[in-house]
Amino acid sequence: MFDVNGFILKKAKELGFNDIVVLAYETNRRQVRFANNEITVAKNWHERKVELFVELEKRVAGTSITELSEENIERTLKTLLSNMKGMAPKEDYYGIAQGPFEYRDIPETFDKAIVELDEPNEYVESAINAALEEGAKRVAGVLYTDHNKLYLTTSNGVEAFDEGTGIEISVRAFIGDLESGHGTNSVRVLKKFDPESAGRKAGEIAKLAQNPEQGPEGKFDVIFDPLAFANLLSYMSFMTSAYAAEAGFSFLVNKLGQKVANEIVTIKDVGNMPNGYGSRKFDDEGVPTRETTIIENGTFKTFLLNTSMAKKYGTETTANAGLMMPHAWNIVLEPGDYTKEELFSEVKRGIYITNVWYTRFQNYVAGDFSTIPRDGMFLVENGELKPIRNIRVSDNFQRILEGIKALGKESHHVHWWEVSTPVSTPYVLVEDVGITRATK
Repeated sequence: MFDVNGFILKKAKELGFNDIVVLAYETNRRQVRFANNEITVAKNWHERKVELFVELEKRVAGTSITELSEENIERTLKTLLSNMKGMAPKEDYYGIAQGPFEYRDIPETFDKAIVELDEPNEYVESAINAALEEGAKRVAGVLYTDHNKLYLTTSNGVEAFDEGTGIEISVRAFIGDLESGHGTNSVRVLKKFDPESAGRKAGEIAKLAQNPEQGPEGKFDVIFDPLAFANLLSYMSFMTSAYAAEAGFSFLVNKLGQKVANEIVTIKDVGNMPNGYGSRKFDDEGVPTRETTIIENGTFKTFLLNTSMAKKYGTETTANAGLMMPHAWNIVLEPGDYTKEELFSEVKRGIYITNVWYTRFQNYVAGDFSTIPRDGMFLVENGELKPIRNIRVSDNFQRILEGIKALGKESHHVHWWEVSTPVSTPYVLVEDVGITRATK
């Protein structure tokens, strides 16, 4: 694909573009879906595409090219040039990173065994059987394998290549109409893949969730399962982007250096994390990825930045460039020192939430949000779990972070369609969470 990149770069320069980023992807994805304890669909995709960023006299634009003939590439570039001439300059644009750079391999991000995997069905069957053994009646979900190649070429001397693999499974287990559980497992190397753990957890939760009653309303100490808290942190990851702050989509605006969470809370973005589902060698400008501490001991330390935004604010890039805006790679909430059992023993009367969806913000800048628990949810009374249903979390994001009173000692890496930015998080105990009744 570097020949395609080179052609695009050459033609873009001929047309007068200044900063140019050409990011080519070659992806192979396999999907195995299952329902009612049986495999129902198996699909394969192969895709080649180019994501393009260009700048012309401080006017910036991006586009995707999937038909990679020379004729279509030249036509696309000319159309882009014509459209950009009518755009207003972005006066606070300050360029892309100057290469070249040196890159280090990230451990456990590529596995030939995943590339050569002929039959993933056995992993699906092991997940289904694990859920059934825990008491589930019906099991459904999806397994994906991925093999991606990334080719980056820029007008500032970067030419970089990365190759990665991944395998992940999402499992939902059911007993009746109201009893369900969910488990996931996402890894980059086959030897660490544990589909049985996903099936087992889904089955365990579904069994515990039988015969739920209407849940209470009020303020409760809440234990968030890693699957549930990962959803919230994935949404928060967007709000840590300097772009989100400037666009009015972040509760962190004007809070640099301020306390925004309990002092036991440290949150990082780790772009070079071994076995991290979002890990890459470089960002979209070619800067080597790294670890960035966003919140340290409760204090907000930095937004995620690209080169242009870093220059605007007189600091250095955090190596989080996307083509148009900075974004996180792998969000990590540092674990604490509680076992799962100790965490639950801290709750005299509270709620355990295993999963959430439909997370929506009523006010992004204030951080006011709501989210609906799904699958098993439980009233916790002196260590005993009583299944409940039909509740909603209605609260404020900063207040949630400030209300964290205990963290589990084991971290769980979560990635599925409700957690698009991968998140590593322990079990989290938050005090005085607002719980209301969900509308039917």
